[in-house]
Amino acid sequence: MKRIIIALAILLSVQIAANAQKSPAEARKAVESATEATANPKKAIKVATWLKLADSYMAAYSAPAGAGWVGAGKQELQLILGNDKPVATEEVVLSGEPYIKEVYKTRNYYYNANGMLSIIEITEPVYEDALAKALEAYAEAYRVDEKGSKTKDIKAGMLNVSAKYLEEGMNSYMFGDLKAASRKFAAAADAAATEPASTVDSTAIYNAGFTAWMAGDNEFAKDYFKKCIEVKYYEDGEVYAKLADVYTKLGDTLATKAILEDGFTVFPQSQSILIGLINYYIQSGDSPEQLFVLLDKAKENEPGNASLYYVEGDIHNKLGHKDEAIAAYLKSNEINPEYEFGLIGIGVLYYNEAIEIQEKAATEMDDAKYMALVDEFEAALMNAIEPFEKAFAISKDEGIKVNLAEYLKNIYYRFRDKDQKYMDGYLKYDEVVKNR
Repeated sequence: MKRIIIALAILLSVQIAANAQKSPAEARKAVESATEATANPKKAIKVATWLKLADSYMAAYSAPAGAGWVGAGKQELQLILGNDKPVATEEVVLSGEPYIKEVYKTRNYYYNANGMLSIIEITEPVYEDALAKALEAYAEAYRVDEKGSKTKDIKAGMLNVSAKYLEEGMNSYMFGDLKAASRKFAAAADAAATEPASTVDSTAIYNAGFTAWMAGDNEFAKDYFKKCIEVKYYEDGEVYAKLADVYTKLGDTLATKAILEDGFTVFPQSQSILIGLINYYIQSGDSPEQLFVLLDKAKENEPGNASLYYVEGDIHNKLGHKDEAIAAYLKSNEINPEYEFGLIGIGVLYYNEAIEIQEKAATEMDDAKYMALVDEFEAALMNAIEPFEKAFAISKDEGIKVNLAEYLKNIYYRFRDKDQKYMDGYLKYDEVVKNR
């Protein structure tokens, strides 16, 4: 009995959905009728006339999508769609993930590996510019609505237009059309910002810049990354780093330097900004001392911020100043004994030094010189043990502890035959890695 009731409920919902869903031809007629009404001087001053036109365009936008919706299961849609069958089915890969693509007359459905409808791609739109026309109509409705009686409905309509543009942007991104994605994300941001919606969609703004940056569309990316900064959306400093990269590609080195330095004052811990600054100073031939000037200003504002000394160590390390790097890393741990990253910085410095020596030894043909390099290699590895173990002892992050154990396991394995303590160390950290 329960199954029969559920089945009847599903059939009822299918009938309701079928009745509510306009065909593309019906949707076009509704738009034409609504458009005709706006040409009537008496009707054109009524907010309802423009809302009807906007809603008609939105219905026309959705009509070719059929009765499916993102998030629907494949089996339930087979029941709902009834005789609306795909003309072809194929397996495709989007962004590295497998999908089942069903081809219909007006659209394509893409089901993920779990059988869920993830993407609806319209292939035969009723109007190419339905969303833009809907937004224009909502804006006109707001203009004639002198009493503000429909402001809430108009705002909701505009935000719905923005949401549809976001969906299209994500679809274009999934299909690998980055330039189209950037334009759709930009349209989403613009729709949300239109009065009376008047909403700053910082994510859409960033996505517009990011996808344009990926597409190599640098002028467009520049505009939207600048907008991100205007609305104080920084992505932990990534906006500054990417905007600097755009300026570099556009050949504006002065702007590159300025934006990186601005970003560094706000996000001194950002590795992207730091690497960008270091690369700038190396390539330009300018003195990197400005980095330390900027960092000193940050220290004045936050003298107890251990991470600033870690950043100082990183700068010295990347510039090849080994002793200064170690001193700064140690200072970060001195300021905050529970801050493990300075110790990790020292361990990684010595470990990377060992790898460089090992690579050099691999090409050395002279036996005496080779053995000398082996001694240097082992000494560097030995130097890495103490800071890594101290960092392991104080870290409260299990992921960091596992990574440190991986380093220590490899080092102790090298010396396992020299002394039992090294074998014990290897077994200890190997167990940590196995149990992660």
